[in-house]
Amino acid sequence: MDAMEMDPARNDQLVLVDAYGRQVGVASKERAHREGLLHRAFSLQFVRSGPAGQEFLLARRASGKYHCAGLWGNSCCSHPRAGEAPSDAFARRAWEELGARVISLEEVARFVYRAELDGGLVEFEYDQVMVGTCEEELHPSLDEVDCLWWVPAEKLACLIATHSGLFAPWALTVLPLVLAHVGGGDMTS
Repeated sequence: MDAMEMDPARNDQLVLVDAYGRQVGVASKERAHREGLLHRAFSLQFVRSGPAGQEFLLARRASGKYHCAGLWGNSCCSHPRAGEAPSDAFARRAWEELGARVISLEEVARFVYRAELDGGLVEFEYDQVMVGTCEEELHPSLDEVDCLWWVPAEKLACLIATHSGLFAPWALTVLPLVLAHVGGGDMTS
């Protein structure tokens, strides 16, 4: 049995889309990732004010995740299920992954990315990037997250530039987009 077969959400029905984000069908999460089908996804980035300015909540993916285990990513990411409103999907996954209640979110960007993963899996996603705040008290699921880290903007920008191998593939696009939107971190140094 491979890691995808152990994922309890492998039968979730995801929304297949074209390059413009328009729905063209549905497929199970497992099928979408095994066949590399373009599907809707989202990345949430929670931000707060810290002593040194803006801080960004990073989550290190749990060691049992079916891909990118042990890599750092944005606060939370997932897929809306077929027929699920995006706002409901955001709230559901923030709670399931982080034990967090969303306070506010705004859309930063949308982008398409494709990454070949271990085990013949493919991430091919139309990703909606959201930035906002959540309740400060977090209770992450150990099935989803090994560790949480509030990182100052400047340190995050430096980590992305110098240690990109620590991050999940989508995070290397999501985090610079969020840093640019929030105005923290110089990505050119």
